[in-house]
Amino acid sequence: MTITPSRTDSSPPSFGGGQDAFYAKSNRVPLPVIERASGIYLWDESGNEYIDVSCGPVVSSLGHGNTRIAKAMAAQAEKLEYAFPRLTRTRVNLDYSERLARLAGPGFERVNLTSGGSEAIENAIKFLRQYAIATGKPAKRRIITCEPSYHGATIATLAMNGEVTMVPFVEGFATPSEKVPAPLSYRLPGDHDAQSYAGHCAEALDRKITELGADNVLAFVIEPVGGLSTGCVVPPAEYMRNIRAICSHHGVYLVFDEILCGMGRTGTFLAAHHWPDAQPDLVTLAKALGSGYSPLGAMLAPAGMVDELSELSGFEFQYSANANPISCAVGMAVLDEFERQGLIAAAVERGAQLRRGLEDIQTRLPVIGDIRGLGMLLAVELVADRITKEPLPPEARPADRVRIHGLRNGLLIYSRPTSGGRYGHWFIVSPPLTITEAECGELLRRLEMTLTHFVEERRTDS
Repeated sequence: MTITPSRTDSSPPSFGGGQDAFYAKSNRVPLPVIERASGIYLWDESGNEYIDVSCGPVVSSLGHGNTRIAKAMAAQAEKLEYAFPRLTRTRVNLDYSERLARLAGPGFERVNLTSGGSEAIENAIKFLRQYAIATGKPAKRRIITCEPSYHGATIATLAMNGEVTMVPFVEGFATPSEKVPAPLSYRLPGDHDAQSYAGHCAEALDRKITELGADNVLAFVIEPVGGLSTGCVVPPAEYMRNIRAICSHHGVYLVFDEILCGMGRTGTFLAAHHWPDAQPDLVTLAKALGSGYSPLGAMLAPAGMVDELSELSGFEFQYSANANPISCAVGMAVLDEFERQGLIAAAVERGAQLRRGLEDIQTRLPVIGDIRGLGMLLAVELVADRITKEPLPPEARPADRVRIHGLRNGLLIYSRPTSGGRYGHWFIVSPPLTITEAECGELLRRLEMTLTHFVEERRTDS
């Protein structure tokens, strides 16, 4: 039987349309056609200039147009563009894996490369599942994540996300992870403050593992510093120690999803390095690994587990683009730039400047309820009332409206409604780590204009 897609009109279909042809038409935010980029700036086909406020989705950590990385890509492509790692080894893969592992430090001696973050998370879960089976613990199959949270866009990782709007999609189609509350810090239930609520969230994890039976629980996966899903929430150190102790007590693996917050953005190479007494069993990285120049992700694992598993059964799940030589060459060049430009230290210095600037704007615009984050991973939460912390109504589409006003003021801002606005509305400020002091000032100037226009629009609409 042939199924012919239905059409609502008799006009002939157009061809192509770009990626956004698949987006919901209700998303009325304009999408400029970008023609070129350099540093923190991008220009569209009409010559309009934009500052990359959020590195896209926190990807372009080195900014745009880095010729040293482009030359490294070209040199590798001319020498060797592809070799399947199931059949071969490449020197660039061996060298890059060693360098990345040394930066990650003890406990992360082995590197499994992928072409993106969702694949990295999937490999982490598959690795732990394979290890559990090989070591005689086949019942370990349940995964716990936070509500809210984000871990990827494959079917398996969508089921892991703590995103309430995805429940109808996942229900009956994939196996959802078990959820526990994320250690939010701003709008909290009851009489909790951030510290007490984090304790409550850790206790919820302990109860959930007990409820499921520790022998059935494979892993607890968490963003150690939140991304767009929580608006860059930074848990208290005590929470991190508690979840490490809980997982260790129950024999549950702890996985840090650092796809967004890793690679120096928070002021240390791994966000995990902020909590040396609460180290995870596995870490996943992506985004800034390739910094937009090539798709690249990684799972970091301890040598003991990897080497033991290789003796028992091996971990041989592959993707076609795993450890691609060009991506590995880009990864090496990215690390060269991080070292040459001192970008981890820059994340601390420029991040502090941006936070001070945002706090200054907050004194003049009561629509800003909270500013949070770590290093150069910051979020600005928008509110209807700063005193009561009343969130803006979802029908006001604050995330979309800020994006639109940002475009009009020469800013590309990463913002979208998360969990239908249940936990609030925010946008991320995470520009390239190469941003200068003067460029931070210009970003802040344009951002204040953007938020001022947003406030004026709301005043007019009311």
